[in-house]
Amino acid sequence: MTTLTLRRRLWLSRIDYLFLIPGLLIFGAFILWPMLASFYYSTLDWTGFGENAKFVGLKNFTDLLHDEFFYAAFRRSFSFMLMTVPIQMLLALVLAIILNNKLLKLSTFFRAMIFLPVVTPVAVIGIIMVLLLSPFNGPINGLLLDTGLVTRVVDFLGSPTIVLWTLAVIYVWKWTGITLIYWLAALQTVPDELYEAAKLDGVKSWQVMVYMVMPIIAPFAGVIALISAINALNVFPLIQSTTQGGPFFSSEVMEVYIFRTAFAPASGQFPRLGYASAAGVIFGLSIIALTIVQAILMRRIRRKEPTHG
Repeated sequence: MTTLTLRRRLWLSRIDYLFLIPGLLIFGAFILWPMLASFYYSTLDWTGFGENAKFVGLKNFTDLLHDEFFYAAFRRSFSFMLMTVPIQMLLALVLAIILNNKLLKLSTFFRAMIFLPVVTPVAVIGIIMVLLLSPFNGPINGLLLDTGLVTRVVDFLGSPTIVLWTLAVIYVWKWTGITLIYWLAALQTVPDELYEAAKLDGVKSWQVMVYMVMPIIAPFAGVIALISAINALNVFPLIQSTTQGGPFFSSEVMEVYIFRTAFAPASGQFPRLGYASAAGVIFGLSIIALTIVQAILMRRIRRKEPTHG
């Protein structure tokens, strides 16, 4: 049998590679080019209008190191991630275990209801939540007052101390459905024979879940956590449609900070596209670093698994 050279294999598969061209063009236009452009703009002192761009090198990055609003937004983004991801994953796992029970009637209906917020536009959810949580005749405040749980109205989206937690609850409610699908897919990898054998041996349900099912679906947890973490860092639509970073910047995460700096500066200030691009580069690199750390940890866990078997 003759061994084909790389050039020969590429030529024989030329038709297959032609189908990759549309995807590569879309990737280049909407992902690769914006990334490269951001790196370039981060070296400029530019408002984004006109041709008065001035090359300043790394000055935008050094200025960011002295910007307390940048540090606060950066810290707030990762705090929001830590507030939402563990709750979202645990809640979705519990729901997945319940809904994966074949004896449960209407499980498909409940799955659809939980997944419904996922397909609802974020802008619509934001507007509805502003109305529901309003301290002025908002139905949620009315319910809390009527039941005696509070003695005065709660400004959920207008209080600096609770606004981020309020947004975290809304976020978890909206996106738990997608995490539920991930966990349900993981549970499908557990063979039915395992449940049948445990039932014959008289093993209790919680023991089956803890000692048999969990070790099987544990490798999926890392991937689900990474996806959930990255999604939690991209929360711009929800915050922009509800608080726009307020009150007093208490809900301003990195994406909102970048948008405000580039396109909607405070009164008396000019847009700073180059400065915002530098902030975007740092934020993007931090997400890449998070992904790399997660990948390294998952690889080490997989290498240790055979030694415990």
